Amino acid sequence: MSAPANAPNTATGAATGKATGAASGEATSEVTGAVSAVVTGIGTMVGDGTGIEEHWKGVLEGRSWIRPIQRYDASRYSARLAGQVVDFDAKEHLPSRLIPQTDRVTRLALVASDQALADAGFAGRDYDDFEMGVVTSNASAGWEFTHHEFKKLWTEGPEKVSVYESFAWFYAANTGQISIRNGLRAASGVLVADQAGGLDAIGQARRNLRRGAKLMVTGGMDSAFDPWGWLSHISGGEVSTAEDASNAYLPFDADAHGYIPGEGGAMLVLEHGDAVGPSAKRYGRVAGYASTFDPPPGSGRPSNLGRALRLALEDAGIEPGRVDVVFADAAGVPERDRSEARDIAGVFGPRGVPVTAPKAGVGRLLAGGGPLDVVTALLSIRDGVIPPTPHTRTVPDEYALDLVVEPRRTRVEVAVVLARGRGGFNSAVVITA
Repeated sequence: MSAPANAPNTATGAATGKATGAASGEATSEVTGAVSAVVTGIGTMVGDGTGIEEHWKGVLEGRSWIRPIQRYDASRYSARLAGQVVDFDAKEHLPSRLIPQTDRVTRLALVASDQALADAGFAGRDYDDFEMGVVTSNASAGWEFTHHEFKKLWTEGPEKVSVYESFAWFYAANTGQISIRNGLRAASGVLVADQAGGLDAIGQARRNLRRGAKLMVTGGMDSAFDPWGWLSHISGGEVSTAEDASNAYLPFDADAHGYIPGEGGAMLVLEHGDAVGPSAKRYGRVAGYASTFDPPPGSGRPSNLGRALRLALEDAGIEPGRVDVVFADAAGVPERDRSEARDIAGVFGPRGVPVTAPKAGVGRLLAGGGPLDVVTALLSIRDGVIPPTPHTRTVPDEYALDLVVEPRRTRVEVAVVLARGRGGFNSAVVITA
């Protein structure tokens, strides 16, 4: 099983079309077509898990959900802060039969999907089961479930290990359980590309709509905060060891010294534009998507994040000057922040576009980070406000970024979401009104 902080499953990630591009910096993008991928429903599981509007209110306030690990004594670990979903009781949301079958991450994904489908008015749709599918992303699989079952194996014997271990740990469990629960039988899948995977899932869902599906549930979710999973997070060497939550994750700050892992994510309902009824919600459109692979470490060649950004804009048919905001990957690691800032300035010019990283209030969510930023971008478009980057105070002049640190009221019609994953993954999505 791959470690969430260190080793995205590149074999599974090959499904994104990236696997052969590691050395050459190859890229994938869509060919702009007539099919419009409209977002009609959204659901989030982050912070206190109370829903979309409460999440949005917290984002605009710069609220932080970063706090000491709460589920066990983490005092022996070098890092002890995480962005956590608090007060979540799956029994309040899901049938009792699902609880022993699923890891925490799958329960979060199921609840977020229920929210998104309810928001989209799914019960009123008359699509055939084979016109609706699921594409999700998950970077770390069911760590907590497996940890518990391995403990049973070692202390009580193999006869005590749950039969559900055969699939509850697996990256595809979220897609499978969402599909079964809602009768979504069209082409489905799961993508694994660390932090970039959630955007890749949205890109694949859009592709499936172009191939004939009418509705897709898509997004990403991660949770690996049991002791085994937490050790894997911090073994990468980039997790902040700060004790003060307000000074722990400072993307693009002169004092940036690492990131804070978070759990949760978001799910969206995408529908074929021609099939969306007049009464349905229309949050916005997934107008462009692209992904690239970085050159191998030590090659001396730069990141291909900027190329993914250009390709996504090209796919959307949008010039850089029309972009109103960029939701940054925001690594919180000086070298990586500097690289991203250089790529953004290379496309838009120095301080040429507002940039924000609201994820600093919840942590880096791996597969859940990109979809959550997409949801936040859609709400930014809806309400005409760019949310702030919490905690960051001083941006080095060399970054040449217009970083938003207070809510900024402005017309927002085009937003770009960026994400990078360990192993060289880069992805970009363009969202329009």
